[in-house]
Amino acid sequence: MSLPSQPGLLGPRRLALVGELLRFGVVGTLGFLIDTAMLYAALSLGAGLYLGRVLSYVTAASANWALNRAWTFRQADRSHRGRQWTMFLLVNLLGFVINYGTYLLLITLWPVAARYPVLAVAAGAVAGLGGNFLLSRRFVFQKRCSDSITGK
Repeated sequence: MSLPSQPGLLGPRRLALVGELLRFGVVGTLGFLIDTAMLYAALSLGAGLYLGRVLSYVTAASANWALNRAWTFRQADRSHRGRQWTMFLLVNLLGFVINYGTYLLLITLWPVAARYPVLAVAAGAVAGLGGNFLLSRRFVFQKRCSDSITGK
């Protein structure tokens, strides 16, 4: 039994969606690196594990917004940057709750994660990824009206 070999098995719309998801994942990986670096910087300045993570998350989320705006969702409406950034932070609160909740659980219940918080940051990032992608795509990075009408 062999699989059918159709070159356009996914179709252009699904292929575009997969491309967006992959770019979103790359941006998320960069965000993870920023998040971790900022957390360790905040810890070295005495912020503590909880406040340090809030600071690092906001910094990483802001960087993710800028990168997603420029690369992942480059067909999105480019107007109202401040409103879009605010909306990005708001709709990603669900992802933040999942992300930060996972982080808190791990550093609280797993001593290894408290010693090496990068493990808890990574687990939180993976846990919040799916929700962040779907919410960002739907509510923050909507296509321009002209692109929607022409199907681009």
